[in-house]
Amino acid sequence: MPSRLDLFIDRMVSQRACLDFAISETAAMKGPVFELGLGNGRTYHHMRRYVEGRDIYVFERAVASHPDSTPPEDQVILGDVRETLPASLDRFGPTASLVHADLGGHSREKNDAFARFVSPLIEPLMAPGGLMVSSDRMYFENLTEVALPVNAVEGRCFIYRR
Repeated sequence: MPSRLDLFIDRMVSQRACLDFAISETAAMKGPVFELGLGNGRTYHHMRRYVEGRDIYVFERAVASHPDSTPPEDQVILGDVRETLPASLDRFGPTASLVHADLGGHSREKNDAFARFVSPLIEPLMAPGGLMVSSDRMYFENLTEVALPVNAVEGRCFIYRR
C-alpha cells in the first residue's frame, strides 16, 4: 500500500501531465478555460502560464488563493458550482475548450457522489473537441474517456473529450 505522500505525489505528477496534455490538445481552440475550484491556486497559476489566447474563468465559493495565483475579479465566478455551472450555460453556451476540476475531498464515497451530481452540469458547457481533466472519475453521457499521457498514474487523474 503506497503512503499518503506517495499518493499525493502521484496525484500532482498526474495532474500536471494531464493538464499539459489537455492544454496542448486544445491549443487551437478559441473557447474559454474553466477551473472548477481554485484552492490555493497552483493549477490556475500553471494554466495561466501555459494557456495562450483563452480566458481562464475560475469557479469558487470563496477566493483564498496565494496572491500570485489569484485570478482577476472579472474572471472569478463566485458561488456553489451546483448553481454557478447551470447559470454559466446562459453566459457561455457550449464553448469551454478545457475544464479542470479538483473538487474532491478525502472521502471517496463523497467525491464519487459529487462527481455523479456535477458531471451533467459540466457536460453542456463543453465545446466539441474540448477536454475535461478531473481528479475524480466523472459520469458523462457524451464525453469519452481519453488514455492518459505517459507520465500520469492510472486512477489519479482522468481525461474526457467531447
